Amino acid sequence: MTIYIGGRNLTTEDFRQIVFHHAPVALDEQALETVRENFHFLEEFSKNKIIYGINTGLGPMSQYKVQEKDRLALQYNLIRSHAAGTGKPIEDSHIKALLIARLNMLMKGYSGIHPSAVILLKDFINHDILPIIPRHGGVGASGDLVQLAHLALALIGEGEVSFKGQQVPTARALKDSGLEPINMHIREALSLINGTSAMSGIGIVNVIYSRQLLDWAVAASALINEVVESYDDHYSFELNHVKLHPGQGEITAKMQKILVNSKLTRKRADDLFNGTNGETVFTKKIQEYYSIRCITQILGPISDTIRQAETVVLNEINSVNDNPVIDHRNKNVYHGGNFHGDYVALEMDKLKIAVTKLSMLAERQLNFLMNNRLNGLLPPFVNLGILGLNLGMQGAQFTATSTVAENQTLSFPSYVHSIPTNNDNQDIVSMGTNAALIACQVIENSYEVLSIHMLTLIQAVDYLKIEARLSAFTREIYQHLRALVPVFEQDRIMSLEIGKIKDYLLRNTLVL
Repeated sequence: MTIYIGGRNLTTEDFRQIVFHHAPVALDEQALETVRENFHFLEEFSKNKIIYGINTGLGPMSQYKVQEKDRLALQYNLIRSHAAGTGKPIEDSHIKALLIARLNMLMKGYSGIHPSAVILLKDFINHDILPIIPRHGGVGASGDLVQLAHLALALIGEGEVSFKGQQVPTARALKDSGLEPINMHIREALSLINGTSAMSGIGIVNVIYSRQLLDWAVAASALINEVVESYDDHYSFELNHVKLHPGQGEITAKMQKILVNSKLTRKRADDLFNGTNGETVFTKKIQEYYSIRCITQILGPISDTIRQAETVVLNEINSVNDNPVIDHRNKNVYHGGNFHGDYVALEMDKLKIAVTKLSMLAERQLNFLMNNRLNGLLPPFVNLGILGLNLGMQGAQFTATSTVAENQTLSFPSYVHSIPTNNDNQDIVSMGTNAALIACQVIENSYEVLSIHMLTLIQAVDYLKIEARLSAFTREIYQHLRALVPVFEQDRIMSLEIGKIKDYLLRNTLVL
């Protein structure tokens, strides 16, 4: 399935298909013609005029005029000087999404860029030529200048890229793919590096993984309700529809779908409303702990947050976030700040806070399973071996606790952590790329926590011998995970088991 860029707005599903399923991209011909028209307009319009980034310096040095003979050198200088990132490279999936976001923005036809640049960007995506872009550098105000400069560096044939599983010089990847680097014409460098495509590309991948993580958290929450044989009214439509938040309704519907044919959840009317229960001290809990009973109320706002983040990030991806905006339709060039990343920064901060809460819920459910004095059902640490000699999931719980604590620390917002820079020209910045990258770390951490929780849950199912009574949905999950990690009584290297389940959760999307 070929995904066309230009002429329409991209969707989350477009990104999913290109980034994770390697769908090829093509350029919409009419949109490409608009890019050509926009370039030729700027070519004529810029004659005998002072236009930022064409014949002026950049940032606070825009007060200095650049001589005609040096105009193209300015563009190369801009790329090389700003390719100043440090730290570990950003993951390939995020880089590919970044390329898609940048290409989509340029195809709007407001950047004055030469068509050769968008054509080569398309080729990079289709050949999986992914620039090596370090994590550190962007403040997200004049856009993602540093990260996008490393992208531009690759387009002029310099720097290094990830290609066929190896980090190689860009020149070699271009040669092996039969491609040529672009040349500078008017303002290609500024068009490539000025905008929010790094934070937005990372952001949309974060949204995809967060939605998938949420569904796994709902499944884990359903399964723990079966393990403890909870009453089913807390996830009933009747209870939840009187709360008007859409996320709560969504989680309610998913819980009901998962548990529809469970033989383990109970009806309160059968035990407590029929007038036959004569206990004075009830042997089974009348109401479960909040981490089991309040699933819809806890995961509901997380669902709403993910939905809002998706809307905002897609709006940003499908917007023109360049400066200046080259408007051939109105025969003018407009200077401003569409490159400012506050929209994405705020949503990524909200997203990481929401996902941190998700990991906290998983950790509390995990703690309930580990503590036999709380659950009254399972041996300590769901230890299926000899108590004392074997240790069960005890070591893994430390990892979950530590990882959730890291998430809580990382949840400090980037959005309100502006530091003036660029000789105070950029006196208030978004830190949007930092926000997106930190959110990415929180999401990955949460997959690790949920993997430990899932492993503990399937051990609990085996101890209680309740596989046959699980709902069809949770039984299928149990069987898939058991195929990866067979039931164990003797202690094993837990990192390997956790890693297998984490990879499975990352690769597989639940249909809910």
